[in-house]
Formats: sequence, structure tokens, C-alpha cells
Amino acid sequence: MNPTSFYNNKQVFVTGGAGFIGSHLVDTLIQLGAIVTIGDNFSSGSKENIFRAWTNNKLRYKETANGKGKADGGHCFVTVDFQDLTETKHVLKNQDIVFHLAANIGGRGYIAEHSADCCEGFSINQNVVKAAHENGVERVLFASSACAYPVELQSSYNSQYLLQEEDAYNKGWANADETYGWAKLMGEEVLRSYCKQYGLQGSVTRYVTAYGPHENTSHAVIALIERALQKKDPYVVWGTGNQDRDFTYVDDIVSGTLLVCEKVTDGSSVNLGTSKRYTMKKVVEMIFDIVGWRPKKIVFDTTKPEGVKTRALSIEKARSLGWNPECTFDKGLKKTIEWFQHEMSS
Repeated sequence: MNPTSFYNNKQVFVTGGAGFIGSHLVDTLIQLGAIVTIGDNFSSGSKENIFRAWTNNKLRYKETANGKGKADGGHCFVTVDFQDLTETKHVLKNQDIVFHLAANIGGRGYIAEHSADCCEGFSINQNVVKAAHENGVERVLFASSACAYPVELQSSYNSQYLLQEEDAYNKGWANADETYGWAKLMGEEVLRSYCKQYGLQGSVTRYVTAYGPHENTSHAVIALIERALQKKDPYVVWGTGNQDRDFTYVDDIVSGTLLVCEKVTDGSSVNLGTSKRYTMKKVVEMIFDIVGWRPKKIVFDTTKPEGVKTRALSIEKARSLGWNPECTFDKGLKKTIEWFQHEMSS
């Protein structure tokens, strides 16, 4: 994505900015001249992610004792519970743009086993959008997920179908993937309703299997890389290994998110993916080739959740806005493995 002046000197708030995608987004926003406030409860994100983004931009910073931190140029973070509307309204004062990424989230195992916890997303999403509207925020981007799509469209191995934005309501009906998917889909509806009734400017990005440096091992790609680098033998893969995904490198997720927020204001949804599928069996073989090691035995543990059997997104709408993913899966996987190897050695 070409540099844009749209974010220069804007007051930008990133909910969940201490997380994997959020911290990468914060890093780029600072580079684009935005004055960024991060709000997080640090349930899964980390202050180290924030400090890394600040250090990358050569900012001096300090952490205070009341759950806050400040950096040069007005950048800061605050500890906040977005399930509390009063707190949420307070921290969103005087903001121009809100990127809403906060969610109770983990990998497939977490989504399958923590359905009640994932329901926190319903109140979080309502509070953030309502608080943004009442504070006169210029626009809101909501980070949604391919989990919002109906499971029946993702129920066959070896599918060639690419999910399109309008498929969220297949033949007029929704059937999202687990409670996490329902929370995301209903969060989209909250934003669109505020756009329709109150004229709030907003947009939605639907992510699919984001991966890259600084992701944690609750997610599939990082977990598989860790097992290979630790030379686990037998090497365990969740599910049959025939399930496929559309893997999207985090830098592409960030560039697409920034572009959609700038270009889309009517609350509509835009897919961010690559439209390419890789089975988990293929993924582990690619990891073995890059690492230069392979186990004597691979175990496909079908007692573990594998999620939907297939998932890849049509990205024609994003392309019409001027976005294209730049990082191939092979290249992104190499970058991620190199980062993980460095982390293990440091």
C-alpha cells in the first residue's frame, strides 16, 4: 500500500492494540503520523508488544503505576475494560478514528472450548460503537472475522468456493462459526445500525487466518512452527490435516485495514485474504522444508477441533479499493519461522 496522508495528525484509538494484529497496526499508524492511543485489558495482549511498536519508531517512553504508559509525540496506552460502558466512553473522548480490534480470542481450541468467554464480544462491541458515537468520533473500523460466515458454506474438503461478503447471510439466514463468529457478525450489525440511524461513518474488515511475527502459540501456524523447531516426534497436527485455510500475512492485514477505514464509510464489510488455500498437511510439509527437519511420525489427532473443513475469501471488493496482498504464504512462513528462531535463541 502506498503511504497516505489520511492518518497524519489524526487522534486514533486502537482497542486491543496490545495484541498481535493490533500492535502491528499501531506501529504502522505511528509511521503514518497518527497520534495513537492504545486501549487494552492485557488479557491476551502484552505491554511488550506496545513497547516494541514504540521502539520501532524510536520513541522514548515510560510506564506509570496506574495502568498507563506514555511515549514521545502524545502516544500512550491505557488499561481499560470495554465491558464497562462508562470506562469506554471516558477513554474514547477526543478521538478522530477508532480501530476496534478488542475481543476475547484465542486459536481454534480456545474458540471451541471457551464459548461463554467469547460472548464477551457482544457487550464489548456494543459499548465501543455506542461510546464512539456519543463522543462524536469521526469514524470506526470494526475488525471482524471469516468466522462470521455460515458453516454450511465451509463444510466440504477440497472446496473451490470463495466466500463473498454477501454470503454472511446465506439465502437470508446467518449461521456463524461458534459463538465467537456470532459475536463478530452481531458486532458488524451494531456498527451498521449506528451508521444507518445516526450517520456514523464506519467500515468492517473480515480477517481470515492471520499469521506472522509476534503471534502467540494458541494459533495454528505458530503452534506448528514451535513443534517443528522443538523437533517434536511424534509431531501432532489437530484434526485430519485435510482442512484448508486462506493464510494472510499480518502486514497485508494491516495495509488492508488502513485502506478500508480510509475508503469505506457506510458500514459495509470487506474481506481481507489471499483467495488461496493450503491444507494443514501442506502447511506442515512447508514448515519441515524451511526448518530442514521432519519427524519420523506425524499424528493427526481427530479428537482435537479442526474447525470448518474449508475457508478462503473472495477479495475482489478489496481489490476494487486498490488493495492486494503482497506477501505469498511461502515468503510469509519463512519470515515467521525466522522470527520464531530468533525468539528461541534470545
